[in-house]
Amino acid sequence: MFFLKRFCISIFCFVLALSSNAQEKNKAIVLKKILQTIEKQHNVYFNYIDNEIASIKIIPPKKSLTFNEKLNYLQKNTNLFFENIDNQYINVFDSNRKLQKKICGFVFSKIDNTPLESANVQSINGSSTTTNTNGYFEFINIDATEISISYVGFVTQKIASLDFQNKNCPKIFLEIETAELTDVKTFHYLTSGISKSSNGTFQIKPKKLGILPGLIEADVLQLMQQIPGVNSADESVASINVRGGTHDQNLFLWNGIKMYQTGHFFGLISVFNPNLGSTVTIAKNGSSAFYGESVSSVVDISSNTTKFEKDNFSAGVNLINADVYSKINFNKISFLEIAGRKSIPDVIKTPTYQKYHNKAFQNTSVTNSFGNKDVIFSSQENFNFYDLTLKYSQEIGKKNYFLLDLITINDELKVFQSSINNNIIATENNILYQKNYGGNITFKHNWNKNNTSTANAYTSSYELDADKNKIEANIIVKQENMVLDNGYKLENNHIISPKFVFNNGYQFNEIGITNLDEVNSPSFSRKVRKVLKTHALILEGKYNDTVSKLYFSAGMRVNYIDQFKKYLLEPRLQLNYGIAKNWNLEILGEFKSQNCSQIIDLQNDYFGIEKRRWVLANNSTIPIQKSKQASVSLSFSKNHWLLSIENFYKTVNGISSSSQGFQNQLEFSKINGSYEVFGTEILLQKKINRFITWISYTYNDNNYSFSDFQQAAFSNNFELDHIVNWAGIYEKENLKIAFGAKWYSGRPETTPLTTEINNSVISNPTIDYNLPNNEHLEPFFQVNFSTTYKWKNNNGIQYKLGISVLNVLNKHNEIKEYYKINTASNTIDDVKTYALERTPNLSFRASF
Repeated sequence: MFFLKRFCISIFCFVLALSSNAQEKNKAIVLKKILQTIEKQHNVYFNYIDNEIASIKIIPPKKSLTFNEKLNYLQKNTNLFFENIDNQYINVFDSNRKLQKKICGFVFSKIDNTPLESANVQSINGSSTTTNTNGYFEFINIDATEISISYVGFVTQKIASLDFQNKNCPKIFLEIETAELTDVKTFHYLTSGISKSSNGTFQIKPKKLGILPGLIEADVLQLMQQIPGVNSADESVASINVRGGTHDQNLFLWNGIKMYQTGHFFGLISVFNPNLGSTVTIAKNGSSAFYGESVSSVVDISSNTTKFEKDNFSAGVNLINADVYSKINFNKISFLEIAGRKSIPDVIKTPTYQKYHNKAFQNTSVTNSFGNKDVIFSSQENFNFYDLTLKYSQEIGKKNYFLLDLITINDELKVFQSSINNNIIATENNILYQKNYGGNITFKHNWNKNNTSTANAYTSSYELDADKNKIEANIIVKQENMVLDNGYKLENNHIISPKFVFNNGYQFNEIGITNLDEVNSPSFSRKVRKVLKTHALILEGKYNDTVSKLYFSAGMRVNYIDQFKKYLLEPRLQLNYGIAKNWNLEILGEFKSQNCSQIIDLQNDYFGIEKRRWVLANNSTIPIQKSKQASVSLSFSKNHWLLSIENFYKTVNGISSSSQGFQNQLEFSKINGSYEVFGTEILLQKKINRFITWISYTYNDNNYSFSDFQQAAFSNNFELDHIVNWAGIYEKENLKIAFGAKWYSGRPETTPLTTEINNSVISNPTIDYNLPNNEHLEPFFQVNFSTTYKWKNNNGIQYKLGISVLNVLNKHNEIKEYYKINTASNTIDDVKTYALERTPNLSFRASF
């Protein structure tokens, strides 16, 4: 009886469990979870608007049903329409929305058929959207005759809206935009508009740029400082240090023209107009063999384009300068592009201008009397700058293409100074000019679809003039530094197969540099002119297999210097390999050289503002600079995470102590040596919908070696042991916000052994120093903010408002410190230079 009772209870519990399980299976759950389950079961993708399905709950369809049967079940039990596209993509619509006029599609990369997320899709009437993770986009109830689809690194495609009719969301394939076989590896590097290619270069599209902390315009030389390994130790775009190198060791090209002046306002603003539709290529290492005359990085700015675009005009103003831009199409095969900027201090001196003024002219003869408290000192300055660019483009037949590029850069400073010392009045009238003019003619011929040739002829003229007129004493001091660089280049490109390209070419350039120092009383004149002619033969092969994820490029540049009867071999290497699904290995290497560099004769040259002058190597006291560099990088990319770790080694021989800006016991030495730097650069980045955040860390161990100095090795003047950058960026349609911070350890400095002046030689008192660069300044810390907003009016005019604040916390950051003898008080002065104070800026731009 007991056994029978237990058996009945067991049967009852079993039936109850089955009933409970059946009820559980028949329980309604949210539709989104059901769709996610079906995606995994049948390897498909659903496109839907979350708000339309968020509140819908139904009983899941049986697993045994076919995919189409499940779709029918879902459509029957919801108020939704399921549009099946190729049994791979299913668009989910509210039944009411299905009846509305709809334009939709899927955007893919033509090179590997992968969907492109966050591609920009814009209708001609101004409506815009972006693609989702499946590359899908849609417009509802819009009247547009044309849709434009763009993505960084790809050719923009324009499609008539009629092509969407009677089609179930067609697939649209975008072609890669980068030339030849270069494959873009990483999009949205730091922000939208910046990408990294498989050849190790960084590509910046200023017109497609998102936003970065402290920037409201696409200032190229400010932008590149966000890239790990690129920094400016003194906050100047005219003193950019790439992996420990000096500014003159970087090659700056604008449409094939070598630029010898890169900064307006003596280094605080880039001379390159940010409003041109250009592409900026930056190579820290492993540069193409077609680039010469540099031992550090390459910054190649190109606004060349063969694409036909509409006439457009824009004008803008900020608290430093105003600019205009215009593109005029004569027909579909030729256009003229003109752009210009001019400073506004001669109209209004804004608070932003005053902050920049204080930074640029501190500790120079423009703004102080060098510590003499008994001197009543006054200074009146008139400063302005401008730049102009012109481009003419012409297609000649179907196989020829002609380009003309011109650029003019001009900075002018006029200073009238007066002082009263012991009732003696002294006045000075000083003028400083800095100019760079350039022109380039390009002719391209397409022999056939696999072979093209390009010929370039360019000229670049640089001039730095200073006139100091001491009126009472009738003493006139004149200084000039002039550079004339002429050259031409022939480049041939041969597509051997879909995976292999071979390039070859020849390059010639002649550089002449003149340095003049002249004084009328006592009469003195020194004029030195040097000329160097260099020939280069270039060979380069590129292999790119997107299936096996292998990119390999090897090149050789053979330089011959006429005056020295000397050959220099410069091999280059780039290797990028996908070692696993989400892992990439990159190896870069190069040998490079340069004959033209900058030195400082005296720290008070050119009023102490622009002290550097260009000189040519003479193969003896000024040697040819030569560099060797190698780097290995490992990167991981998945689910919008990016982690990159790069280790590098770089050595540069043939540097002069005069080029390093010493202001210690080596200030007047003219000895040659080298520097060697080891380093690591790390970037961690995450993209979450419209939000991007990243943090980077750079470590450098950078040391000089001067064999003719008592201490052969010591820290480099530009060594920044540790650099940390962080940014948080939000972009939603027309609103962009960026907030970030930068921290780095202080620069090296050399301190005196004692506060007493060494008067052992009465006619030449000196300061006794500790060993060079024996201490470091306090760490630098700066917080920056920027935001922009765009909108359109009914007439189609687009407006853009930008606000930025540099150094939000108003940190008093010391960026340089040196010591000098004060002859008036017979003491040693401690001279400190500081970074920008809190500096707001405001910009407004109109385009149509």
